[in-house]
Amino acid sequence: MTKADLVEQVADAIGPGITKKDCALVVDGFLSAVKQALSQRQNIEIRGFGTFKIRRRKSRMARTPRTGDPVRVPSRAVPVFKPSKELRAQVATAEE
Repeated sequence: MTKADLVEQVADAIGPGITKKDCALVVDGFLSAVKQALSQRQNIEIRGFGTFKIRRRKSRMARTPRTGDPVRVPSRAVPVFKPSKELRAQVATAEE
């Protein structure tokens, strides 16, 4: 699903009172709010959907594929998504 598909589905769910252009502004606003909150290290919890968090990855040793030389990879922050129980259950029933 692309962002355009998401905008179209949201516009269809809202009904004829909103244009796709306005709906695209809403989707863009939501996505930028998520990005901004994560960049400020805030968690985002959407009940019934899931939680967006920032998790810290430890530094580790890796190898250069071409030469095999060891390389130190520094620790870093990465965004993660943890789905809610409801979302996991819905996906599990969709597989059957």
